Amino acid sequence: MTISRRDVLAGSVAFAALPLLAPPARAAALPRETEVAVIGAGAAGIAAARRIAAAGRKVVLIEATPALGGRCMTDVATFDVPFDRGARWLYNADSSAPARLARGVGMEIYPAPRGQRIRIGRRNARAGEMEDFLATLVRANRAIGDAARGKPDMPAANGLPKDLGVWAGTTDFLLGAQPTGKDLRDLSALDLLAMTQHDAPSACRQGLGALIARLGEGLPVALSTPVTRIVWSGRDAQVETAAGTLTAKAVVVTASVNALLSGKMKFAPDLPKRQQEAAARLTLGSYDHIALELAGNPLGLSRDDIVIEQSSDRSTGFLLANLGGSSLCQVDVAGAFGAELSARGEAAMVAFAVDWLAKLFGDEVRNAVKRTTATRWNDMPYVLGAMAAPAPGGAAARKVLMEPLGSVFFAGDAMHDTQWGTVGGAWESGERAADAALRKLGPLKPVANAAAKPAKAKRKAAPRTAEPRSFGWSRN
Repeated sequence: MTISRRDVLAGSVAFAALPLLAPPARAAALPRETEVAVIGAGAAGIAAARRIAAAGRKVVLIEATPALGGRCMTDVATFDVPFDRGARWLYNADSSAPARLARGVGMEIYPAPRGQRIRIGRRNARAGEMEDFLATLVRANRAIGDAARGKPDMPAANGLPKDLGVWAGTTDFLLGAQPTGKDLRDLSALDLLAMTQHDAPSACRQGLGALIARLGEGLPVALSTPVTRIVWSGRDAQVETAAGTLTAKAVVVTASVNALLSGKMKFAPDLPKRQQEAAARLTLGSYDHIALELAGNPLGLSRDDIVIEQSSDRSTGFLLANLGGSSLCQVDVAGAFGAELSARGEAAMVAFAVDWLAKLFGDEVRNAVKRTTATRWNDMPYVLGAMAAPAPGGAAARKVLMEPLGSVFFAGDAMHDTQWGTVGGAWESGERAADAALRKLGPLKPVANAAAKPAKAKRKAAPRTAEPRSFGWSRN
């Protein structure tokens, strides 16, 4: 049974300096020139680079951090099980390219849990209370759609019924902050309406971050190479980094929208005001994981159990307990409250998670806490947030940012009409941008065969077209 428009998207994402990422990438020196430069080695960047390489064109990935994966990152050192510090779920596994490719690279995809518990104080919600909540959630969801359909865009919160009663806080959390990283008051109602109704999510046994990194193996990538400036025109571009300058015929930029707006990567000439204003409507929400190792299962929960609470305000969390059958539990915080808590530091985040669990399950939780960690993706310098979540007017803004800008093409989780804020949406946007870049390059020129025919023929062999490199996958 599902409980929200996007089920249980755990979307806090970014890179942190940790002794943990796996598998390692094959780093390459930054070349002087290439046909296509792809900036950012997350899901969108890896998808774009694979598409371009498979077409037989020269491509290089340029990544600011020391590892592949971007906002998909698996920690294999802090605990005894893989812990996805960033995105965890894949949707529509039958059609999702990363899910389809997983088996070929030795990764296992499995369905995420479909049920959940609701705590009211220190007890589980009764059957009647659960039915009341689900009816309230459906009613709120439909009301937002009815309010937005055929009208100018507005904050999604404006469409909420006024009589949600004791479920108001939980409804706001599960339709807004939990799946998108933003409270409903900060979200586009039209974009929420357009969001694809996903199948039940799936996860990767070895970690989603590990899967995305594995799919990038074999691609030429310059790691720990932040891009400082892109000098662009309609013909080509120069990509400036601390390691030197690279000339490319096309550039695919997959940096997060918040990173684009930060000014850390400059453009010459500046991005047009139209593109800057569009980016400002597609900023990232706040979503973080607080991981606690709890010895002895003091919560009394089963493997991968999901728990939410009947909350009276935004100071709440989302619990994923006993990950993969381990003693690791994950409390997620999101939206405005999550951002405020993250700004106070990791110690405050862990303290909140322990207090929250003790409130719901009893004080014995406190004595069971062993190793802990918390993500703070809003402070990660090359991401500055979690998943993209459109503000009112975001749908129109997305179309602007998806337009080619001379030799520059943009991709990322902000640039998908119906799967924004997801790994699958980012992957598809990367493929879309790669196709646009390939169209700009034009047909692959034939490569002449150096071997001449026998002397009697006295003429060269017919030219042959270079074979594209295969990565064991096909276009959707």
